[in-house]
Amino acid sequence: MNQQTKAGHLCALLTTFIWGTTFISTKVMLADFQPVEILFFRFVMGLLVLTLIYPHRMKKTTLKQELTFAAAGLCGVCLYYLLENIALTYTMASNVGIIISVAPFFTAILSRIFLKNEEKLGAGFFAGFLAAMAGIALISFNGSSLHVNPLGDLLALLAAFLWACYSIFTKKISGFGYHTILTTRRTFFYGILFMIPALFIFDFRFAPERFANPVYLFNILFLGLGASALCFVSWNYAVKVLGAVTTSIYIYLDPVITVAASALILREPLTWMTASGIALTLGGLILSERRSSIVRRNRKGVSGT
Repeated sequence: MNQQTKAGHLCALLTTFIWGTTFISTKVMLADFQPVEILFFRFVMGLLVLTLIYPHRMKKTTLKQELTFAAAGLCGVCLYYLLENIALTYTMASNVGIIISVAPFFTAILSRIFLKNEEKLGAGFFAGFLAAMAGIALISFNGSSLHVNPLGDLLALLAAFLWACYSIFTKKISGFGYHTILTTRRTFFYGILFMIPALFIFDFRFAPERFANPVYLFNILFLGLGASALCFVSWNYAVKVLGAVTTSIYIYLDPVITVAASALILREPLTWMTASGIALTLGGLILSERRSSIVRRNRKGVSGT
């Protein structure tokens, strides 16, 4: 394993650890903020910080490249996080964190279809997928309440699919040859542009006085500087170096981090059905990523980066 590959794995690991706790910060802020408000504030902050850190302009791009940036911004910044934040208003943070971990399945399938030089899927992959779906069913209908509304869980599942789309677009963008910060900035720009209509639909309020509350200020700084500016750059770098599917494997850690943080910080209950769902979901993820389930083509001399 060369130094670049090691750096890619470290970036993916750091990113997943931070993102595993963002569900908690978002859940805390939802007490006084609309989902679209959290989304807008964090990514505007992220865009400004990345511009200050790397104040260089992107050289002339083609229409096809701009459309790819726009698609990445729509899927990975606007729709993914909007659906994720809305899902948090309907279901527990631990549920959202676990369901989002299904994104590697969607990533692998889309990668096989659109990225011909990526991994080839085997029977074990699909067996793992079915196990994970069974786990999600247990998590969604965990019996902790007689008034279960699966809407939040379904929104989280759709968000996972959109993240897989973002991963594919990111892999394509990595081949354009631009600096990772520049491509992340351009993606943020389009993501913010696409969310502007949502500001009017979901009753956006600027109301900066809310950040006088140190709890809200800390959480928006964490989301804007850490989870957006830092993590998107590190994740995009990992995708560039390791490939879309290999990087997505690190999403496996999200449920463990999120459930632990939810129990410790939000005091969310962990029922036996939820625990069984976690085990099935993680077991399915592990099964689907065994070497016998996915044949990595770069072992045959074809690089996935």
